[in-house]
Amino acid sequence: MNDNQSSIGELIKEFYKQHHRENAFEEMKVLESWRSVVGDFISDHTLDLRIVRNVLYVKVDADSLRNELMYSRTSLLNNLNKVAEMELLKDIVFI
Repeated sequence: MNDNQSSIGELIKEFYKQHHRENAFEEMKVLESWRSVVGDFISDHTLDLRIVRNVLYVKVDADSLRNELMYSRTSLLNNLNKVAEMELLKDIVFI
């Protein structure tokens, strides 16, 4: 490759960097792994997942489930960061 050529991967990384989305691929891996990390039951009761500024927001359909998930917050955080292969998430908020 000469100086004027870049690989597609480099161009994509630069695009995400310019748009302050350096961790977009890792975020997608975390969101896509939710079911495998928490299991079918919790996943079936999850209404929405989103990551904003390294915080995962999880909307569930039952107050009792939200309370139970709060007890597992640290474990979930560790498992999801393992999927990302980096310390992507700083916290999880259940709503």
